[in-house]
Order: sequence, then C-alpha cells, then structure tokens
Amino acid sequence: MKSAKQALSELKEGNKRYISGEAKSRSHESIRRETAGGQQPFAIILGCSDSRVPAELVFDQGVGDLFVIRVAGNIVAPSQIGSVEFAAEQFGTPLVVVLAHSKCGAVEATINELNRPSENRSPNLKAIVDRVQPSVQTLMEANPNLDGDLLLHHAVRANCRASAYQLRHGSRILEQLIDEGTLEVVAAEYDLVSGVVEFFD
Repeated sequence: MKSAKQALSELKEGNKRYISGEAKSRSHESIRRETAGGQQPFAIILGCSDSRVPAELVFDQGVGDLFVIRVAGNIVAPSQIGSVEFAAEQFGTPLVVVLAHSKCGAVEATINELNRPSENRSPNLKAIVDRVQPSVQTLMEANPNLDGDLLLHHAVRANCRASAYQLRHGSRILEQLIDEGTLEVVAAEYDLVSGVVEFFD
C-alpha cells in the first residue's frame, strides 16, 4: 500500500495527465478480472455529486484505485464518515481527499438561502444546506464586502475545509488513524474550466 504522501503524488500526477490529455491506456476487461476478488484503493475521495467531476477521470485512475463517496456539496454526515471509516479500516487506505469544485451549486444555494431564506425548500435539500451553512455564514459575517463569484469561490473553499475538519475531528476511528500516522485528510478544489485540482489545506 502506498503512503499518504505517495498517494497524493499519484493523484497529482494523474490530474496532470488528465489536463494534458495523456490519460493512461488500460484494458478495462483485465482490470475487472484483477479486481473482482477484492479491492485495494490507495485514496478515498469524498467529492460532490456534480456530474462534471468524476474522480476517476479527474485523477486518471482506474477500477479499484479510488474509494469514491459522492454527495451534493461534499458534505460530511454520519453515512459519509462511516464510509470513510470503512475504507480506512478495511483496506488501510492512507489518504482522504475532500474534493470540492468551482461554482458548486450546493454552496451557491446556501448563499442564496442566507441572503433570502425560503419557506418551501424540500426538507432533504434543507439538510444539505444546513450542513454547508455554518462555514459559509461565518465567512459572510467576517467578510461582508465579499459578493458574487469571489464570495462563491471563498465559500466553496470554506465548506471544503469544514468537511475536512469534520473528518479529522468527528470520528474516534479516524482520529486514531491520524494520530498513528496511517491516515491523512486533505482538502482540494477542482476547477471546472481548467480541469486543475488544487490542494489547499
């Protein structure tokens, strides 16, 4: 199994290949056969459900390489924490990447809700907004002059940092693995235009 540092390097190299259009050529049939009996993912990706951010493509990885959890707004709720715990314990996966993306709709919806609260929001959508809200509200209160695209950019990162923090400090299992030096949690943002993933936390 790769170390967290090696896993992070492999993701960065894969993203470079993705951007340059030089993705690895691989036989999916042979990979399916190789991984049918088990998996050994070297990174866990907690990303947004946005259809434009498929982690395996963005990082140029194949079947069995990544344990991907996707949810709108890359929020952290008990089911996401449990999924990360499972992969980290079961497979010894050393790296978790919370992968946000530019112009995230869930974050934008949260900004809109803070500016103009609505009464008819679906309770299920509200549950997502409620998890994004604390980091975005703190940002907006501390920076009242931020607005438009700049506000959204900073809010996406604030939400991503908050999710990474929750994973680092919201699970006894994950905290122990981090303390032992066998797990690392990092935050990153994918740019929808350039395709670049920037690791910033």
